[in-house]
Amino acid sequence: MKRILLAALVVAGLVTPVGTADAAVSYPNLAAAFDNVGVSTAAQPAAADLDGSGHSLIAEDLAAAGWDPGRTVTVDGAPLPFPAYAPGVADNVVADGQRIEGSFTGAALSFLVTSTGTASGGSGTIEYADGHVQAFQLGAPDWYFGPGDRMTVSFPRWNTPSGPNPFSAKLYTVAVPLDPGVPATAVTLPVITNGAALHVFALGTRPEAGAWTGTWAAATDDGLDAGPWTERTLRMVEHTSRGGSQVRVRLDNAYDPGPLVVGHATVAVRQAGATPVSTPVTLTFGGQPEAALPAGGQAVSDPLPFAVPADADLLVSLYLKGTVTNAPKHSIGLQDMYTTADGTGDHTADVGDFPSAGTFGFWTVLSGIDVAGADTAGSVVAFGDSITDGYSSTPNTNSRWPNFLAQRLLASGQPTVPGVVDEGISGNRILQDAFSGFPDGRTAGVSGLARLNHDLISQTGARTAIVLEGINDINSDASADDVIAGLKEIAAGLHAAHVRVLAGTLTPIKGCSCSNDAHLAARDQVNAFIRTSTGVFDGWVDFDAAVRDPADPEAMLAVYDSGDHLHPGDAGYRAMAAAVPLDAL
Repeated sequence: MKRILLAALVVAGLVTPVGTADAAVSYPNLAAAFDNVGVSTAAQPAAADLDGSGHSLIAEDLAAAGWDPGRTVTVDGAPLPFPAYAPGVADNVVADGQRIEGSFTGAALSFLVTSTGTASGGSGTIEYADGHVQAFQLGAPDWYFGPGDRMTVSFPRWNTPSGPNPFSAKLYTVAVPLDPGVPATAVTLPVITNGAALHVFALGTRPEAGAWTGTWAAATDDGLDAGPWTERTLRMVEHTSRGGSQVRVRLDNAYDPGPLVVGHATVAVRQAGATPVSTPVTLTFGGQPEAALPAGGQAVSDPLPFAVPADADLLVSLYLKGTVTNAPKHSIGLQDMYTTADGTGDHTADVGDFPSAGTFGFWTVLSGIDVAGADTAGSVVAFGDSITDGYSSTPNTNSRWPNFLAQRLLASGQPTVPGVVDEGISGNRILQDAFSGFPDGRTAGVSGLARLNHDLISQTGARTAIVLEGINDINSDASADDVIAGLKEIAAGLHAAHVRVLAGTLTPIKGCSCSNDAHLAARDQVNAFIRTSTGVFDGWVDFDAAVRDPADPEAMLAVYDSGDHLHPGDAGYRAMAAAVPLDAL
């Protein structure tokens, strides 16, 4: 039936034929290929049929989450034009070898997708202007049964033939790295053969970083902060790694089931406490002071001429407009932040009279700060668990090992210095997650594999990753072989995205209440793999050797131990930073 419809479109002149049965026609853009109606109103469920059984997404729920018809939603740095859905109007394409023409230039293609029937996927191709072709894999979990850890957005209901039912429906984002330096001219979608359907709703391109470098970042975990917060201003402290002459900030509403609005945002250099050196400067978003973030969406501010000092504190103030029920956060901030009371409104531009009603210890909504200047040195991304997050270091002193690494780079005398951003999440594991989607106190976030694109590959200017993950898996009884397989998968994903990867050996755990002899043996096996593997990583950092006790190599040297025999203290984190070979970055 689909082939008959495509033939009719060719006759009508709406599509252009190409030479194979599997890719019978080309389309000038993705919307021209739409052949399925996946969105209906609550009152008109028969107007759509996403899964072949009469179920569909509900227009009112999409709009309530901020996914309005025709709106462009930014996810993982890629603008995705969401279809202008309406009853009875096709709003997605079921992947079946369609060839989508266009000019795709940037770091990665990004697809907004979901599957119906079961998880589905297959191989597609990307054609480039110089004639070469790149194969890629595109797939997604099932829209209802699929895991929440990889979702972009979840809606509370789906429409059945008899009306709405409270079954969560999910959309996913898949990024495919593009070959650098050559524009892509066409994308051919996979042909799905497992009986399921892969639905593509949007296609976008994540731009190259250009002159921008990350100077600070924090990964969103699953610690949704339970509101409500109403008409309040948050003033948060961020410590830069490198400086620049321009600044922009990145906002992220990841995992939040509802939209939120930042009514005003400012940036300033911090003097002390909540007091800036001078009047905070307004940040704009598309020329406007307000940024509306859909559920799961992001916003990046416009470039702002602003002297950002290296190794210094900034104050980013966000006025949360209206009422925010839940806000995504990075739970372990190890830094005092400042908040006004509910109902006090916009105080983002206050100088010495910021009306703080108390402090809190996490970052929320703000996910990154980028700088631009005379060079494009890129960013080093520290990717890991609580040891990368700086757990047990002294609060308000920026004594995490990525902080000390940034200081080493600044003092190295190198002509260009990369930024260092910390994407550690306390409790994080490679293989499993603690994701729930509710403000239930969990902080370990989604698995390292699930968050790889969001927290590492899409970081501004990411050029080298230092991966220190696996000890929480081992302490949760994962086998060394499974951890090694996970590290290999992370390395392969990074290399496909043109990011260098250094693997960190796992630090000692003897004496920790969470460890036993089997865990010690598994750690040793993983470390032996890291030290002897060839071709998997671009190098390795011997964090283990940097902090272990020479007289008892399974234990941490007492002077480096925070006291729990798992996490280093300040001196231990400094020793870890000293072990990083700067010439490998």
